[in-house]
Amino acid sequence: MRVLVVIPCYNEEKNIISVIKDIKTYAPEADIVVVDDASTDKTVIVAKNEGAKVLKLPFNLGPGGALQTGFKYAISKNYDFIVRIDGDGQHDPRYIKNLLLPVIKGEVDMTIGSRFLGETRYKIPVFRKIGMSIFAWITSKILKQKITDTTSGFRAFNKKIACFFVNSYYPSDYPDADVLINLHLTGFRIKEIPVTMYGGNKTIHSGIMPLYYIFKMCLSILATLLRRI
Repeated sequence: MRVLVVIPCYNEEKNIISVIKDIKTYAPEADIVVVDDASTDKTVIVAKNEGAKVLKLPFNLGPGGALQTGFKYAISKNYDFIVRIDGDGQHDPRYIKNLLLPVIKGEVDMTIGSRFLGETRYKIPVFRKIGMSIFAWITSKILKQKITDTTSGFRAFNKKIACFFVNSYYPSDYPDADVLINLHLTGFRIKEIPVTMYGGNKTIHSGIMPLYYIFKMCLSILATLLRRI
């Protein structure tokens, strides 16, 4: 059994050291790959010094592009399971094994770390929380199961899903609710796991304008459903 932790990063030289160290502590059996999305700081150097494999992109591709690169690497190296975790420290590596267990057992194909089932250590802006609630409701209706945190980037999944991400449509900017809906419609099984999250700094996911995000995600969900007709 081979596990790879994929960390998409953009300007995380201040946070990536502790993230890598915690992963080594709580998931020592896992390999680590940092996908640097054309950072302008010393993220690459710091990550390499901590012993992580680093894939540096020549220009900024956005969160989806960075993740695609990590998934392709996982497949090329024949990893069985992949954990996606952010490089800003908001995801606690001590929950990696909790996320992996149902996937390794074959109970589900993907687990999502939900901050709303666990303890939240930071405040979410009101407007953003409303948007998250709307997409959680839409996703829950389509999946016919309760999903509380569609925007959580803390996820674990098997090789089949990694191959699906690489060989099918995968958003280049904000892979959230639309991806979950696409996975469900394809027949993959999804489950949420309670986790604690912490407040992150400006990261690879920063700069998302709430109104644009809501508009973009609505269009993406609609396109996902139309492709299935």
